[in-house]
Formats: sequence, structure tokens, C-alpha cells
Amino acid sequence: MSRFPAAVNEQIAREFAASQQYVAIAVYYDGETLRQLARHFYRQALEERNHAMMLVQYLLDAGSDVVVPGVEAPQTTFGDAVEPVRLALEQEQRVTEQIAELAQIARSENDLVGEQFLQWFLQEQREEVASMSALLSVVERAAASNLLLAEEYLARTTVTGEEPTNAPPAAGGAL
Repeated sequence: MSRFPAAVNEQIAREFAASQQYVAIAVYYDGETLRQLARHFYRQALEERNHAMMLVQYLLDAGSDVVVPGVEAPQTTFGDAVEPVRLALEQEQRVTEQIAELAQIARSENDLVGEQFLQWFLQEQREEVASMSALLSVVERAAASNLLLAEEYLARTTVTGEEPTNAPPAAGGAL
């Protein structure tokens, strides 16, 4: 019996949990009147939700059962303005490991379609880790003098947040 669909369902839960964590981080920054950081993490939350929906669509297309999970409450309090970005980087690193593990499961089961599907996610994770690492460096430096410098950085470097055209389809994406 294939473990891959069950593992994809577990990843759906993780992606929804990541989305919730990013909403909590965005709300923290909104409360601190750091609008660019808030906007960045609201976009990240939507992106993670969309990743979950891409995984849902994959399972639907494969004729597998989809389990829409409940998720644990995210962390909502932070000791300083650096802690949320550090948490986000750790989350992206963990997700990268989880996606790589999914690809290993697909490979071990000779599920070439599943393995190929995950290649986009692996590339996306490489970019997410690099981007979050850079943001953490900027926020750490800015926190020592003026967090508005991190806001300026995001204002200059942020893109629209839309998924690239080669992204897998998301369930409900045509709605």
C-alpha cells in the first residue's frame, strides 16, 4: 500500500499550519505598525495556503482521498521584532526537509509522477529559505538601530507574491 498519499495529506496540514503561523506573524507586525513586514507575512500566509491547495489538487487528480486537517494554534506572542522572522526561517527550513522527505517517499515507491510534482516545491523552498534568510539578516541589523530600515528593504524588494506560471494548479484556483 502506498504511503505517498497519506504523506501528502500530512503535508497539507503542515502547509495550512504554516499559513496560520504567517497570519499570526503578520498580525504581530501590524500591531507594531510595521506595515511592510505585516504585508510581507500576509502574502506569505496566502502563498502557504495556496501550496496546501496545490497538494489538494494533486491528490484529487490522482484519485486519492483528501483529508482537510485541523491545525494547532500558531505562536502569537514574540519577545522582539526579530523573533517572528527567525521562527519563519526555521519553519521554511523544516518545510524544505518535509518536502524532500515526500520526494524520497515517492522515489522509494517508484511514484515518478509524485516525485516530478514535488520538484516545483523543492525549487520554491530553496527560494523561500534564501529569501527568509536575507530578511532575517536585514531585520537583525535594523533592530539594532531602526526597524524602519527593514520596512524600507521590503518596500524596495517585495514582489507581487503571485505564484510563477509553472506552478502546479491549486484546488479551486479557477474560482
